[in-house]
Amino acid sequence: MIKKVVYPGTFDPLTNGHLDIIQRVANLFDHVVLGVAASPSKKTMFTLEERVEQAIEVTKHLPNVSVKGFSGLLIDFVKQEQADVLIRGLRTTIDFEYEFGLTNMYRHLQPNLESIFLTPTEQYMFLSSTIVREVAIHGGDIRSFVPEFIAEAIEKKVQS
Repeated sequence: MIKKVVYPGTFDPLTNGHLDIIQRVANLFDHVVLGVAASPSKKTMFTLEERVEQAIEVTKHLPNVSVKGFSGLLIDFVKQEQADVLIRGLRTTIDFEYEFGLTNMYRHLQPNLESIFLTPTEQYMFLSSTIVREVAIHGGDIRSFVPEFIAEAIEKKVQS
């Protein structure tokens, strides 16, 4: 049985914590679709196109990972991709409570969809895209938080 999974997020920016989960999921499933959400309600640092490009660059070493941008409902994207499983990352109990509520909604809209929750490796538990952006905006060193390609893109964006 081929299992196709979707790991969705805004990924603004994609952090080493995200990459940790992507790599682990790629070892567990046949095909991973990294769904980069447009998220028009969020004021993102990078455009959807930039975030998709960044994700493609930092996952190119993973042959069973593809990257696609999407807008609209996540559940519609998952149906379009004909995925069996939704991957969600959890760092805190707050994340769990939020994701638990969403999972019940997803189950109502698509009963056959399973959700799997993964926590990042301990060294990335504190890491969020928001923290990375804040550190970068205030001139801090973000290179241990994100892949090099993304660190360079953030530094260019902050300097402009």
